[in-house]
Amino acid sequence: MARTSSPGGPRFLTALEVAERMRVSKMTVYRLIKTGKIRAVRIGKAYRVREEDVESYLDSSYVTAV
Repeated sequence: MARTSSPGGPRFLTALEVAERMRVSKMTVYRLIKTGKIRAVRIGKAYRVREEDVESYLDSSYVTAV
């Protein structure tokens, strides 16, 4: 499936937006960023995550039930 970005470039999400999308806490998102599981950029004291990086993380995190 092809990913499209907004006309102005990639869309960046706040940690809270990522948490809401993944239905986890903001601390879980920060933990994923700190461990390098989700790529992020730091702007001042805040982190921003590209929407496509969130999708890539979720795509790579699927498990097979046995």
